Amino acid sequence: MSATTEAAPSARTGRKVYSAKERGQKLAQIETLIGGGATLKSAVKQAGISEQTYYLWKKATAPAADSDELKDLVALEEENKRLRSLLADRLRKENAELKKRLGLN
Repeated sequence: MSATTEAAPSARTGRKVYSAKERGQKLAQIETLIGGGATLKSAVKQAGISEQTYYLWKKATAPAADSDELKDLVALEEENKRLRSLLADRLRKENAELKKRLGLN
């Protein structure tokens, strides 16, 4: 099923076809309603779609978020590695200085 830019009933099935923008708006509306304390069932009913459609749309939009999250995760891991290295260097220097002061070297 291909997404069209207009929200007109499909000639074959009689169902409404939503554009990507409309899908995003419906998903945002549902998330807002759920955040306000509504149940998923009542939120999708209020938005005028089925629960199955909600899950399909949500799944279809998830990979874009996952790729952004993956980029963030990689960046955080690199920063973590860099900070661990800096901490290890500082601890080695501090340890050497303490040994020198105590005459253990």
